[in-house]
Amino acid sequence: MEGRLPRADVPEADDFTRTYWEAAGEGRLLVRRCRAADCGRAHHYPREFCPYCWSDDVHWEEACGRATLYTWSVVHVNDLQPFGSRLPYVPAVVSLAEGPRMTTEVAGCPAGLLRVGMELTVDFRQEPEIALAVPVFRAC
Repeated sequence: MEGRLPRADVPEADDFTRTYWEAAGEGRLLVRRCRAADCGRAHHYPREFCPYCWSDDVHWEEACGRATLYTWSVVHVNDLQPFGSRLPYVPAVVSLAEGPRMTTEVAGCPAGLLRVGMELTVDFRQEPEIALAVPVFRAC
């Protein structure tokens, strides 16, 4: 990657998030779920502790891949790479069926058809240059 700017659209996998990114590469979306008896809530983005009760008794769980659209924006101008080649694109927040909200992208749906509460399903954009698959959502 010499002479190229770093990618601004995907994080680097580390020891903790590698499980998440490997699952995404297999077409599976993971969330973390608290195992504390008085909590049991799922959360996303992945953390090593529960953000609700602070328990460190959390585990990976495969999400069903269904979500509803909570909010979105349409980006028409972005000079950072590789966004310029995707314009316009739709960054969004979706409510996963498991409960947590997730920042993502809605792909393959004209912005004029987007509605709060519309049903979405997870898909994965392959990023061969960096050997990762990134979860995005599409209209059902």
